[in-house]
Amino acid sequence: MGLVQAVVGAVGGVLGDQWKDFYTVPQGLPATAALFAAVPQGTNAGRGSNTSGSTNIITNGSKIVVPEGYGLLLMQDGAITAFVAEPGGYEWRSDDINSKSIFAGDGLVSTFITQSWERFKFGGQPGSQQAAFFVSLKELPDNRFGTQSEIYWDDGFLNTQVGAITRGTYTLKIVDPILFVKNFVPASYLQPGKVFDFTDLDNAAASQLFNEVVGSLAPAFSLYTNDPSKGNRITKIQQDSLGFAQSLSAAVEQGYHWSSDRGLAIVKTAIVSIEYDANTRELLKTVQRADALSGSRGNSNLQASVAQGIQSAGENGGAAGLMGIGMASGMMGVGGLQQPATPAAPAADDPVAKLQKAKQMLDLGLITQADYDALKAKALGL
Repeated sequence: MGLVQAVVGAVGGVLGDQWKDFYTVPQGLPATAALFAAVPQGTNAGRGSNTSGSTNIITNGSKIVVPEGYGLLLMQDGAITAFVAEPGGYEWRSDDINSKSIFAGDGLVSTFITQSWERFKFGGQPGSQQAAFFVSLKELPDNRFGTQSEIYWDDGFLNTQVGAITRGTYTLKIVDPILFVKNFVPASYLQPGKVFDFTDLDNAAASQLFNEVVGSLAPAFSLYTNDPSKGNRITKIQQDSLGFAQSLSAAVEQGYHWSSDRGLAIVKTAIVSIEYDANTRELLKTVQRADALSGSRGNSNLQASVAQGIQSAGENGGAAGLMGIGMASGMMGVGGLQQPATPAAPAADDPVAKLQKAKQMLDLGLITQADYDALKAKALGL
Protein backbone atom coordinates (compact mmCIF):
# COMPACT_ATOMS: atom_id res chain seq x y z
CA MET A 1 0.00 0.00 0.00
CA GLY A 2 1.36 3.40 -0.95
CA LEU A 3 3.13 4.83 -3.98
CA VAL A 4 4.28 2.79 -6.97
CA GLN A 5 7.13 4.31 -8.99
CA ALA A 6 6.21 4.46 -12.68
CA VAL A 7 8.94 6.66 -14.20
CA VAL A 8 12.24 7.80 -12.68
CA GLY A 9 14.04 11.04 -13.55
CA ALA A 10 12.86 13.37 -16.32
CA VAL A 11 9.10 13.46 -16.49
CA GLY A 12 8.42 16.36 -18.94
CA GLY A 13 5.90 15.66 -21.64
CA VAL A 14 6.27 11.86 -21.58
CA LEU A 15 3.84 11.30 -18.74
CA GLY A 16 1.76 14.19 -19.96
CA ASP A 17 1.03 12.19 -23.10
CA GLN A 18 0.47 8.93 -21.22
CA TRP A 19 -1.45 10.26 -18.23
CA LYS A 20 -4.33 12.51 -19.20
CA ASP A 21 -5.09 13.35 -15.60
CA PHE A 22 -2.51 13.63 -12.84
CA TYR A 23 -1.49 15.75 -9.86
CA THR A 24 1.59 17.96 -9.83
CA VAL A 25 3.03 21.33 -8.74
CA PRO A 26 0.76 24.33 -9.40
CA GLN A 27 1.84 26.87 -11.98
CA GLY A 28 3.02 30.41 -11.24
CA LEU A 29 4.59 29.71 -7.85
CA PRO A 30 7.05 32.26 -6.44
CA ALA A 31 10.66 31.11 -6.02
CA THR A 32 10.26 31.45 -2.25
CA ALA A 33 7.29 29.05 -1.94
CA ALA A 34 8.13 26.27 0.51
CA LEU A 35 4.96 24.17 0.88
CA PHE A 36 1.71 23.95 -1.10
CA ALA A 37 -1.02 21.51 -2.06
CA ALA A 38 -0.79 19.42 -5.24
CA VAL A 39 -3.21 20.33 -8.01
CA PRO A 40 -4.71 18.17 -10.78
CA GLN A 41 -3.64 18.89 -14.34
CA GLY A 42 -5.98 18.33 -17.25
CA THR A 43 -5.45 16.65 -20.59
CA ASN A 44 -1.96 16.65 -22.17
CA ALA A 45 0.07 17.79 -19.13
CA GLY A 46 -1.52 21.20 -18.96
CA ARG A 47 -0.91 22.02 -22.60
CA GLY A 48 -4.64 21.67 -23.15
CA SER A 49 -7.24 22.56 -20.57
CA ASN A 50 -6.60 22.32 -16.85
CA THR A 51 -9.20 21.09 -14.43
CA SER A 52 -10.70 23.82 -12.30
CA GLY A 53 -11.68 23.89 -8.68
CA SER A 54 -8.71 21.70 -7.82
CA THR A 55 -8.44 19.66 -4.65
CA ASN A 56 -5.42 17.77 -3.38
CA ILE A 57 -7.29 14.64 -2.30
CA ILE A 58 -6.11 11.55 -4.18
CA THR A 59 -7.73 8.12 -4.26
CA ASN A 60 -6.74 4.61 -5.27
CA GLY A 61 -5.18 4.80 -8.77
CA SER A 62 -4.41 8.53 -8.71
CA LYS A 63 -1.28 9.50 -10.63
CA ILE A 64 1.23 12.09 -9.39
CA VAL A 65 4.16 13.72 -11.16
CA VAL A 66 7.02 14.92 -8.93
CA PRO A 67 9.22 17.51 -10.74
CA GLU A 68 12.93 18.00 -10.08
CA GLY A 69 13.60 20.03 -6.95
CA TYR A 70 10.42 19.06 -5.07
CA GLY A 71 9.38 16.40 -2.61
CA LEU A 72 5.92 14.86 -2.28
CA LEU A 73 4.17 14.37 1.05
CA LEU A 74 0.97 12.38 1.47
CA MET A 75 -1.04 13.01 4.61
CA GLN A 76 -4.15 11.63 6.25
CA ASP A 77 -5.73 13.23 9.28
CA GLY A 78 -2.60 15.22 10.01
CA ALA A 79 -0.25 12.22 9.79
CA ILE A 80 2.33 11.73 7.04
CA THR A 81 1.67 8.44 5.26
CA ALA A 82 4.24 8.69 2.42
CA PHE A 83 7.16 10.80 1.29
CA VAL A 84 8.95 10.97 -2.07
CA ALA A 85 12.15 12.93 -2.79
CA GLU A 86 12.93 11.46 -6.22
CA PRO A 87 11.56 13.11 -9.37
CA GLY A 88 9.36 10.91 -11.48
CA GLY A 89 5.85 9.59 -11.97
CA TYR A 90 4.00 7.74 -9.21
CA GLU A 91 0.67 6.00 -8.78
CA TRP A 92 -1.16 5.65 -5.49
CA ARG A 93 -2.36 2.11 -4.84
CA SER A 94 -3.82 1.08 -1.55
CA ASP A 95 -3.27 -2.66 -1.89
CA ASP A 96 -0.17 -3.22 -4.10
CA ILE A 97 2.61 -5.13 -2.33
CA ASN A 98 5.22 -3.39 -4.54
CA SER A 99 4.28 0.07 -3.39
CA LYS A 100 6.50 2.03 -1.03
CA SER A 101 5.94 4.73 1.53
CA ILE A 102 9.27 6.56 1.39
CA PHE A 103 11.97 7.27 -1.18
CA ALA A 104 15.15 9.20 -0.33
CA GLY A 105 16.51 11.39 -3.12
CA ASP A 106 20.13 12.32 -3.80
CA GLY A 107 19.55 15.93 -2.80
CA LEU A 108 18.77 15.02 0.80
CA VAL A 109 20.58 13.21 3.56
CA SER A 110 18.64 9.96 3.38
CA THR A 111 19.51 8.85 6.92
CA PHE A 112 17.86 11.97 8.38
CA ILE A 113 14.72 11.38 6.34
CA THR A 114 14.59 7.74 7.34
CA GLN A 115 15.00 8.62 11.01
CA SER A 116 12.19 11.15 10.82
CA TRP A 117 10.00 8.65 8.98
CA GLU A 118 10.53 6.01 11.64
CA ARG A 119 9.71 8.57 14.29
CA PHE A 120 6.54 9.98 12.77
CA LYS A 121 5.24 7.34 10.33
CA PHE A 122 1.54 6.59 10.18
CA GLY A 123 0.71 4.08 12.90
CA GLY A 124 -2.43 2.57 11.38
CA GLN A 125 -3.74 1.34 8.07
CA PRO A 126 -3.58 4.12 5.43
CA GLY A 127 -7.01 5.03 4.21
CA SER A 128 -8.10 5.22 0.59
CA GLN A 129 -7.96 9.03 0.51
CA GLN A 130 -4.71 10.91 0.95
CA ALA A 131 -3.98 14.65 0.83
CA ALA A 132 -1.01 15.42 -1.44
CA PHE A 133 1.39 18.29 -0.75
CA PHE A 134 4.64 19.38 -2.36
CA VAL A 135 7.59 20.73 -0.41
CA SER A 136 10.43 22.60 -2.07
CA LEU A 137 13.88 20.98 -1.84
CA LYS A 138 15.56 23.96 -3.54
CA GLU A 139 17.33 26.89 -1.94
CA LEU A 140 14.71 29.44 -0.94
CA PRO A 141 16.11 32.98 -1.47
CA ASP A 142 15.37 36.51 -0.33
CA ASN A 143 14.95 35.92 3.39
CA ARG A 144 15.92 39.21 4.98
CA PHE A 145 17.59 40.14 8.24
CA GLY A 146 18.56 43.45 9.79
CA THR A 147 19.16 45.31 13.04
CA GLN A 148 17.72 48.67 14.05
CA SER A 149 20.39 49.34 16.66
CA GLU A 150 23.95 48.19 17.26
CA ILE A 151 24.73 44.61 18.07
CA TYR A 152 27.93 43.85 19.99
CA TRP A 153 30.27 40.88 19.99
CA ASP A 154 33.76 39.96 21.18
CA ASP A 155 36.07 40.24 18.19
CA GLY A 156 38.96 37.78 18.14
CA PHE A 157 41.19 39.84 15.83
CA LEU A 158 40.64 43.27 17.35
CA ASN A 159 40.72 41.66 20.80
CA THR A 160 37.89 43.80 22.13
CA GLN A 161 34.13 44.24 21.93
CA VAL A 162 32.92 45.80 18.69
CA GLY A 163 29.51 46.87 17.46
CA ALA A 164 27.65 47.46 14.21
CA ILE A 165 24.29 47.84 12.53
CA THR A 166 23.86 45.40 9.65
CA ARG A 167 21.33 44.11 7.14
CA GLY A 168 21.29 41.49 4.40
CA THR A 169 19.61 38.36 3.06
CA TYR A 170 20.04 34.61 3.42
CA THR A 171 18.86 31.51 1.59
CA LEU A 172 17.09 28.69 3.40
CA LYS A 173 16.90 25.02 2.58
CA ILE A 174 14.46 22.44 3.91
CA VAL A 175 16.82 19.58 4.77
CA ASP A 176 14.19 17.38 6.44
CA PRO A 177 10.68 17.90 5.02
CA ILE A 178 9.09 15.53 7.53
CA LEU A 179 10.41 17.50 10.52
CA PHE A 180 9.53 20.75 8.76
CA VAL A 181 5.88 19.82 8.26
CA LYS A 182 5.35 17.98 11.53
CA ASN A 183 7.08 20.44 13.85
CA PHE A 184 6.91 23.86 12.22
CA VAL A 185 4.26 24.45 9.53
CA PRO A 186 0.96 25.71 11.04
CA ALA A 187 -2.08 23.56 10.28
CA SER A 188 -3.72 26.49 8.48
CA TYR A 189 -1.23 26.03 5.59
CA LEU A 190 -2.11 22.35 5.12
CA GLN A 191 -5.12 23.28 3.02
CA PRO A 192 -5.80 23.43 -0.74
CA GLY A 193 -4.83 26.76 -2.25
CA LYS A 194 -2.57 27.79 0.65
CA VAL A 195 1.13 28.49 0.06
CA PHE A 196 3.66 28.58 2.88
CA ASP A 197 6.15 31.30 1.88
CA PHE A 198 9.01 32.36 4.16
CA THR A 199 8.97 35.88 2.71
CA ASP A 200 5.23 36.44 3.30
CA LEU A 201 4.88 39.31 5.76
CA ASP A 202 1.62 37.80 7.05
CA ASN A 203 3.28 34.46 7.82
CA ALA A 204 3.69 34.48 11.60
CA ALA A 205 5.94 31.40 11.52
CA ALA A 206 8.29 33.10 9.04
CA SER A 207 8.34 36.23 11.21
CA GLN A 208 9.46 34.08 14.12
CA LEU A 209 12.39 32.84 12.02
CA PHE A 210 13.34 36.45 11.24
CA ASN A 211 13.43 37.31 14.94
CA GLU A 212 15.55 34.25 15.71
CA VAL A 213 18.05 35.13 12.98
CA VAL A 214 18.39 38.69 14.28
CA GLY A 215 18.90 37.28 17.78
CA SER A 216 21.68 35.05 16.42
CA LEU A 217 23.64 37.74 14.56
CA ALA A 218 25.86 38.75 17.48
CA PRO A 219 26.99 35.18 18.28
CA ALA A 220 27.38 34.54 14.53
CA PHE A 221 29.74 37.51 14.16
CA SER A 222 31.63 36.30 17.21
CA LEU A 223 31.91 32.76 15.79
CA TYR A 224 33.21 34.13 12.50
CA THR A 225 35.80 36.53 13.86
CA ASN A 226 37.05 34.00 16.43
CA ASP A 227 37.52 31.26 13.82
CA PRO A 228 41.18 31.15 12.69
CA SER A 229 40.19 29.39 9.46
CA LYS A 230 38.25 32.54 8.46
CA GLY A 231 41.28 34.74 9.13
CA ASN A 232 39.62 36.38 12.16
CA ARG A 233 38.82 39.40 10.02
CA ILE A 234 35.43 41.08 10.27
CA THR A 235 36.23 42.90 7.02
CA LYS A 236 36.08 39.60 5.09
CA ILE A 237 32.45 38.85 5.97
CA GLN A 238 30.90 40.71 3.06
CA GLN A 239 33.03 38.73 0.59
CA ASP A 240 32.56 35.36 2.32
CA SER A 241 28.88 34.47 1.93
CA LEU A 242 29.39 30.76 2.55
CA GLY A 243 31.74 31.22 5.49
CA PHE A 244 29.44 33.60 7.32
CA ALA A 245 26.42 31.44 6.45
CA GLN A 246 28.09 28.56 8.28
CA SER A 247 28.67 30.75 11.33
CA LEU A 248 25.11 32.09 11.23
CA SER A 249 23.64 28.61 10.77
CA ALA A 250 25.72 27.30 13.69
CA ALA A 251 24.57 30.17 15.92
CA VAL A 252 20.92 29.61 14.94
CA GLU A 253 21.25 25.88 15.54
CA GLN A 254 22.85 26.42 18.92
CA GLY A 255 20.17 28.86 20.01
CA TYR A 256 17.02 27.56 18.30
CA HIS A 257 17.73 24.05 16.89
CA TRP A 258 16.51 24.74 13.37
CA SER A 259 18.06 21.67 11.79
CA SER A 260 17.36 19.12 14.52
CA ASP A 261 13.84 20.30 15.40
CA ARG A 262 12.52 21.98 12.24
CA GLY A 263 14.50 20.49 9.35
CA LEU A 264 15.78 23.91 8.22
CA ALA A 265 19.28 25.23 7.48
CA ILE A 266 20.82 28.52 6.32
CA VAL A 267 23.07 27.83 3.31
CA LYS A 268 24.13 31.26 1.98
CA THR A 269 24.16 34.86 3.14
CA ALA A 270 24.62 38.24 1.48
CA ILE A 271 25.43 41.16 3.76
CA VAL A 272 24.15 44.30 2.09
CA SER A 273 25.69 46.75 4.54
CA ILE A 274 27.56 47.02 7.84
CA GLU A 275 27.77 50.33 9.70
CA TYR A 276 30.25 50.08 12.58
CA ASP A 277 29.94 52.23 15.68
CA ALA A 278 32.45 55.05 16.28
CA ASN A 279 34.86 53.04 18.45
CA THR A 280 34.95 50.17 15.96
CA ARG A 281 35.60 52.54 13.06
CA GLU A 282 38.62 53.95 14.90
CA LEU A 283 39.90 50.44 15.61
CA LEU A 284 39.56 49.48 11.97
CA LYS A 285 41.49 52.59 10.90
CA THR A 286 44.29 51.58 13.23
CA VAL A 287 44.32 48.08 11.79
CA GLN A 288 44.39 49.45 8.24
CA ARG A 289 47.37 51.67 9.10
CA ALA A 290 49.16 48.72 10.65
CA ASP A 291 48.47 46.62 7.55
CA ALA A 292 49.78 49.42 5.33
CA LEU A 293 53.06 49.53 7.29
CA SER A 294 53.71 45.79 7.11
CA GLY A 295 55.99 43.99 4.63
CA SER A 296 57.42 45.56 1.48
CA ARG A 297 54.51 47.98 1.27
CA GLY A 298 55.48 49.20 4.73
CA ASN A 299 59.03 49.95 3.53
CA SER A 300 57.65 52.07 0.71
CA ASN A 301 55.27 53.94 2.99
CA LEU A 302 57.94 54.56 5.62
CA GLN A 303 60.45 55.76 3.02
CA ALA A 304 57.85 58.18 1.73
CA SER A 305 57.27 59.41 5.29
CA VAL A 306 61.02 59.92 5.84
CA ALA A 307 61.36 61.81 2.55
CA GLN A 308 58.47 64.06 3.53
CA GLY A 309 60.11 64.68 6.90
CA ILE A 310 63.40 65.58 5.24
CA GLN A 311 61.63 68.04 2.99
CA SER A 312 59.84 69.65 5.94
CA ALA A 313 63.06 69.82 7.98
CA GLY A 314 64.88 71.47 5.09
CA GLU A 315 62.13 74.06 4.71
CA ASN A 316 61.86 74.86 8.43
CA GLY A 317 65.33 74.29 9.85
CA GLY A 318 67.79 74.75 7.00
CA ALA A 319 71.00 72.77 7.10
CA ALA A 320 70.74 72.05 10.83
CA GLY A 321 67.29 70.51 10.36
CA LEU A 322 68.59 68.42 7.50
CA MET A 323 71.50 67.32 9.64
CA GLY A 324 69.13 66.04 12.33
CA ILE A 325 66.80 64.22 9.98
CA GLY A 326 69.76 62.83 8.10
CA MET A 327 71.19 61.31 11.25
CA ALA A 328 67.78 59.77 12.04
CA SER A 329 67.35 58.38 8.54
CA GLY A 330 70.86 57.02 8.57
CA MET A 331 70.10 55.16 11.79
CA MET A 332 66.96 53.66 10.22
CA GLY A 333 68.69 52.74 6.97
CA VAL A 334 66.93 54.73 4.27
CA GLY A 335 66.56 52.65 1.13
CA GLY A 336 66.62 49.43 3.16
CA LEU A 337 64.36 50.03 6.15
CA GLN A 338 64.57 46.47 7.38
CA GLN A 339 68.39 46.29 7.53
CA PRO A 340 70.04 44.91 10.69
CA ALA A 341 70.66 47.45 13.42
CA THR A 342 73.80 49.55 12.87
CA PRO A 343 76.32 50.38 15.62
CA ALA A 344 75.52 53.32 17.84
CA ALA A 345 76.26 56.71 16.28
CA PRO A 346 79.32 58.64 17.51
CA ALA A 347 78.89 61.52 19.90
CA ALA A 348 76.93 64.41 18.42
CA ASP A 349 79.74 66.97 19.12
CA ASP A 350 82.37 65.03 17.14
CA PRO A 351 83.06 67.18 14.01
CA VAL A 352 84.37 64.16 12.09
CA ALA A 353 81.12 62.27 12.75
CA LYS A 354 79.11 65.28 11.64
CA LEU A 355 81.05 65.56 8.42
CA GLN A 356 80.70 61.83 7.75
CA LYS A 357 76.93 62.08 8.11
CA ALA A 358 76.83 65.16 5.93
CA LYS A 359 78.89 63.38 3.25
CA GLN A 360 76.52 60.40 3.35
CA MET A 361 73.56 62.72 2.88
CA LEU A 362 75.31 64.46 0.00
CA ASP A 363 76.04 61.13 -1.67
CA LEU A 364 72.40 60.06 -1.24
CA GLY A 365 71.22 63.31 -2.81
CA LEU A 366 69.45 64.37 0.35
CA ILE A 367 71.33 67.70 0.51
CA THR A 368 73.01 69.91 -2.06
CA GLN A 369 76.72 70.75 -2.35
CA ALA A 370 75.96 74.18 -0.90
CA ASP A 371 74.26 72.59 2.11
CA TYR A 372 77.24 70.31 2.60
CA ASP A 373 79.71 73.23 2.42
CA ALA A 374 77.69 75.13 5.00
CA LEU A 375 77.60 72.14 7.36
CA LYS A 376 81.34 71.60 6.87
CA ALA A 377 82.13 75.20 7.70
CA LYS A 378 79.96 75.05 10.84
CA ALA A 379 81.44 71.74 12.02
CA LEU A 380 85.00 73.06 11.59
CA GLY A 381 84.20 76.44 13.13
CA LEU A 382 85.11 78.35 10.00
